[in-house]
Amino acid sequence: MRLAEALSLRANVHRRIEQLRTRIASNARYQEGEEPSEDAGALLVEADEALREFEELIRRINRTNAATAMEVDGTLTDALARRDVLRLRHHVLTTAADAAAGTNQHAYARQLRSELKMFSALPVGDLRTQADQVARELRELDVRIQRTNWEVDLLD
Repeated sequence: MRLAEALSLRANVHRRIEQLRTRIASNARYQEGEEPSEDAGALLVEADEALREFEELIRRINRTNAATAMEVDGTLTDALARRDVLRLRHHVLTTAADAAAGTNQHAYARQLRSELKMFSALPVGDLRTQADQVARELRELDVRIQRTNWEVDLLD
């Protein structure tokens, strides 16, 4: 099985666990004289099996990520950490640019010339340029990660 297939399977198992959790909560109590629509105990057993499968997938994916070398990005684990940081950096830069531009101040406008003017404490254009560069780097890294996911076999 390829790493990308395992990642997809992990996402599906995670969704199934969440659905089971919701069904368990819905059927954990019932009114006297009625029966629950599903057996909460059986659902718990099914959830436990799914959780074991989920744990095994996570272990194998993590083992594969740590052992897989990428060309310029170090290991796949290193690349994933870099991607997470790039996403956060992009979010910080765009938030700062939006705040400096005043886009988060809804319905604020000076009514009179005597009211105080608002000034930007940050260079909005520079921040947007930096955010664009980070977004490009993030896209390129993500493509390399996805390509690696489809080229690498999942370790046992």
